[in-house]
Amino acid sequence: MGHLTAWFDGEFRRLQSECRELIQAIEPPKMYQRSSARELSLGEHVVRSAGAVEQTFDGITANLWDDPFEWTLPENLTTAEKVLEYFDEVEATRQRGFELFKNDEDLMKEVMTPSGKMHLASLLLDTLVRARHHLLSAEEIQKQIKVR
Repeated sequence: MGHLTAWFDGEFRRLQSECRELIQAIEPPKMYQRSSARELSLGEHVVRSAGAVEQTFDGITANLWDDPFEWTLPENLTTAEKVLEYFDEVEATRQRGFELFKNDEDLMKEVMTPSGKMHLASLLLDTLVRARHHLLSAEEIQKQIKVR
């Protein structure tokens, strides 16, 4: 594994770990509690973070670019345990994707996404940015919950 590939792998692992910590630290009734109808809850943000990773790696490994929105609704992931199980599934999918990257040159290959051709490195970076955005939003909600 090359340096860039290892960096991406480490960043995705760190992201997953931080999402797990947030879910484990929140009181169950507050996981999906919203401050307003227009705002997502902490639980929804961390699940969307994982969903971004799932969508990308399902696309890379099986050319399935479906948005995981439908099977990641709060009604389906009702407890912290179910959310953590979902994170495990996403991590397994991500690891299968990383097994395809033998060196950093593989990240320069193009893949056809729903929005057109992208280099794998660009796709991974875009996924990290989107997933990290949701994680940061969840962390901000956690701070608000603790202040109350």
